[in-house]
Amino acid sequence: MAGDLVRHDPDVLVEDPEHGYGAVRTISGRVSVAKQYRPAAPGLPFSTVALTRLDEALTLSSRATGIGFSVYLGDLGADTRARAEELHAAIGTHSTDSVLIAVSPGQRRVEIVTGTESARRLTDRGCNLAVMSMVASFKEGDLVGGLVSALRMLADQAGHAPKH
Repeated sequence: MAGDLVRHDPDVLVEDPEHGYGAVRTISGRVSVAKQYRPAAPGLPFSTVALTRLDEALTLSSRATGIGFSVYLGDLGADTRARAEELHAAIGTHSTDSVLIAVSPGQRRVEIVTGTESARRLTDRGCNLAVMSMVASFKEGDLVGGLVSALRMLADQAGHAPKH
């Protein structure tokens, strides 16, 4: 009704019985709906399948060799080698029998740190080959594939766990 005066109490929330809160039928009959903006949650860097592949490679490599393999993915700071060695030392009492593969995609750096006992079974040459394999996969955009390949190469080089 043109010219009608409509009074509205701002403290009272009026719900459209047909469409709910935040909806109103305009004079033309169109329904206008206000919706709350919800930003999309950031996606995870790996799919569940990729994480499963990586977990399986870590588990199998560690079981077969008796060496504790770990992967760190993230920024390594200005001195990448020193930071990787700090992370390896943080493993604790098992760090002597451990290997850390530290990858910083943003810095395009890869570091492999071996403990004193695991270094006896993994040569520098073998570690360098694993790094080259990872870099080749990383260039193709296959981060998990590169890590899995490196774990397999290092496990093959280390051989089976010594029997005591």
